[in-house]
Amino acid sequence: MSNSTGLPRQSTGSRVINHPPAAQVVRARMTGSQRRSQLIEIGRGLFAARGLDATTIDEIAAAAGVSKPVIYEHFGSKEGLYTQVVEFEFRILLDAINESLAAEAKPRVLVEQAALALLGYIEERSDGFRILMRDAPPSQPEGAFSTLLSHVADRVEDLLADEFARRGFSAADGAMYAQMLVGMVAMTGQWWLDHREPDKRAVAAHLVNLAWNGLTGLQKEPELRSEG
Repeated sequence: MSNSTGLPRQSTGSRVINHPPAAQVVRARMTGSQRRSQLIEIGRGLFAARGLDATTIDEIAAAAGVSKPVIYEHFGSKEGLYTQVVEFEFRILLDAINESLAAEAKPRVLVEQAALALLGYIEERSDGFRILMRDAPPSQPEGAFSTLLSHVADRVEDLLADEFARRGFSAADGAMYAQMLVGMVAMTGQWWLDHREPDKRAVAAHLVNLAWNGLTGLQKEPELRSEG
């Protein structure tokens, strides 16, 4: 029995229930690449909120609307998914910082740009930053954030080399000062993750104010040189 719309209907006493055709309720099937991206995005949110150990495969599957075997098919395990999430975020942040340090500019301006790159990433991808600071994936047992900072420190050491030579400082001290500078920016970024005040440009200006002028030469109202 059908009604004027052509929909099959089922009578239950005086009430008629119309059922839509099956074609109207079939969801579009994701491609393998789309499903993988979806699982990485869902995993990123859950891992950021709960951590690796407290997040279960069941939770990930339920949030994605798939069965657990689908996750195993794409990543092999929960740890495999976590590793992919970490590597994805690691690459985004490292590329942003590398790009900021690749420009032709004075060392002070490059440090400003690197600080802004880190703070911009924290602002736009807070979940990713929380993950990078947390559990180390099997591919980076020393910790993803520590690995990233080591890469950045190597770049900063190269940047400081010319400045140290111009001032007659020992080139051998460059590695130590690079670690100090990168560590200061990184720790400030972790603090800013939860505070968000002042805004990132003000934070970057104050960071470079301390790094470049030292405590005895602090300016009361520092400004970014790159905006001059």
